Amino acid sequence: MEKRRINAAGAPQPSGGYAQAIEISGAGRMLFVSGQIPVAADGKVPESAEDQMRLAWANVRAQLEAADMKLSDLVKVTIYLADRGDREANRVIRKEVLGELQPALTVVIVGIFDEAWKVEIEAIAAA
Repeated sequence: MEKRRINAAGAPQPSGGYAQAIEISGAGRMLFVSGQIPVAADGKVPESAEDQMRLAWANVRAQLEAADMKLSDLVKVTIYLADRGDREANRVIRKEVLGELQPALTVVIVGIFDEAWKVEIEAIAAA
């Protein structure tokens, strides 16, 4: 499988470690990961936005691993934040988790299903 990052010259360039588009060729499998919430297997929800983000990413990783995939297989990520004030923490945690990986990315500020949740992350992976 080949992944090609696309950042069209006639459009704004990404600022924050993502690609404007990802072209996939030769993929044998695709995985669509439902929104992963900041809830641990025991039902606990961390207090801080940063801990919730790390947990939601851990839950994304768990779904990928269950499908014999890894973070490097991500091609599209959508992050839903409950508070616009968590934008920078989101950027820092995303970089902490993904390193140099740059999937296509959308961040949306929304009212999330449970008021205790500060983040939800959905993803698409291809391998």
